[in-house]
Amino acid sequence: MRANISSGSALESTAGFSRAVRIGDLLAVAGTAPIAPDGSVAAPGDVYGQTKRCLQIIATTLSAAGLGMNDVIRTRIMLTDIQTWRDAAKAHRELFAKFKPACTFVEVSRFIDPGWLVEVEADCVALRSASVLEPNPLDRPFFHGVHGVSGL
Repeated sequence: MRANISSGSALESTAGFSRAVRIGDLLAVAGTAPIAPDGSVAAPGDVYGQTKRCLQIIATTLSAAGLGMNDVIRTRIMLTDIQTWRDAAKAHRELFAKFKPACTFVEVSRFIDPGWLVEVEADCVALRSASVLEPNPLDRPFFHGVHGVSGL
């Protein structure tokens, strides 16, 4: 069954998208911009503050879909200036220090609003029965370093 989750943003109807789409245990969260509750740009000029706002919006979206931040398995952080990645990483680390999803940082030329310095996407899987903090598979004895991995 498919469930579309809306944030109520006017951009959703303008562009024909949903903030997130859940199908079964999978949830995909669209690029999330740093939009303040009043519709203005949150934390103008501050990549750290904008990233925190994006992650807050994502957390609200996940809650609406019946998931939590521990269900996030991958994030994509898009920045207009890749030199600011450490500021975005700080906000990401503060929220995901325990769960550590796969994460990619990329530079883009610009966003819809020139005040947005960052957007964040998230992919999630509902972890109903999975252990959240399973051992790191790279710590297992069959890991062979730079020569490859067997048994994963």
